[in-house]
Amino acid sequence: MKLWNKRLAILLGLALLMPAPMRAAETKIGQVDLKKIFEGYYKTKIADTQLKERATDSEKVLKGMMEDYQKAGEDYKKTIDSANDQAVSADERDKRKKNAETKLLEIQEIERSVKQFRTQTQTTLDEQKRRMREEILKTIREVIETKAKKAGYTLVFDTASESINQTQVILYNSGNNDFTDEVLAEINKDAPADLPKASEAAKPDVKGIPESLSPKPKK
Repeated sequence: MKLWNKRLAILLGLALLMPAPMRAAETKIGQVDLKKIFEGYYKTKIADTQLKERATDSEKVLKGMMEDYQKAGEDYKKTIDSANDQAVSADERDKRKKNAETKLLEIQEIERSVKQFRTQTQTTLDEQKRRMREEILKTIREVIETKAKKAGYTLVFDTASESINQTQVILYNSGNNDFTDEVLAEINKDAPADLPKASEAAKPDVKGIPESLSPKPKK
């Protein structure tokens, strides 16, 4: 996003530096709302739902691991209590203490497994999110480029683009030469009838999992 803003600023600067007659004769500017296109693309909605499903599956695995951890903790407490039972022989108490030490090691191993699972799950889902976004944006850019060339546009600006300070890059435009809806119609022409609804593509329940594929401005 930051690189795109720099390119946009350079292109705007070059356009303004051109002599007025040249700009009028050679420059034809088009515009699209990339955010609207991205979020309205049916493949974005499908990808969001897939990410949520994978996050939910991971949550189920994590829940099972936490149940094992809790059970191991309870067993350890019981073993420690029994190891302090003065009603049994010293040898038996020593045996139970060694058993408790073994259970403590099991608990520590579960803790390591939980941390590793969290990290691996987050990394995997982040990578899937990145790959899906790149594939979707590649398709959108190809459609924009094809339509821009057909319409004879010299430049195409993203009206949803924001600066590093999260302010609009384009402060005013007349709305002329906006072909956002044309792009949406093109990329959604093969959309299936049973698309997931917005509620089905809600944020996953696992803390830290990406909420959406939608691009967000960097701070």
